[in-house]
Amino acid sequence: MYQHQTRIRVRYGETDQMGYLYYGNYAQYYEVGRVEAMRHLGISYKKLEEEDGILMPVVSMNMRFVRPAHYDELLLVRTSVKKLPSYFISFFVEIFNEKEELVNGGQVKLCFVDGKTKQTIVAPPALITSMQAYFETAE
Repeated sequence: MYQHQTRIRVRYGETDQMGYLYYGNYAQYYEVGRVEAMRHLGISYKKLEEEDGILMPVVSMNMRFVRPAHYDELLLVRTSVKKLPSYFISFFVEIFNEKEELVNGGQVKLCFVDGKTKQTIVAPPALITSMQAYFETAE
């Protein structure tokens, strides 16, 4: 399993009138988590799109809201990939507050698409190679 963590501080403009992180902004936090997780592996979304011609549209997203995140809280976004990607990749996300309590959890599933043909393709070899070591089991 591959796992990466990043931190995000809740900004004033991302909150509702109660000072809670607005529910619609959680999807952006999920995106930050997965982009940084891929960057940690040496894979850039920008390079995938511009140089390799590979797009990664979201196919589905599920979220569970456990407790509110508040303005100015520093959140920990833990992003995990539990299975090597093939035609799809699923990112599991957990967001924790400063007290290390779960705030939100969910899953985002994306596919790989050839930018020219708009056809679904298998995961790029560079991504598989960069993740392979995290999925090897001790014998």
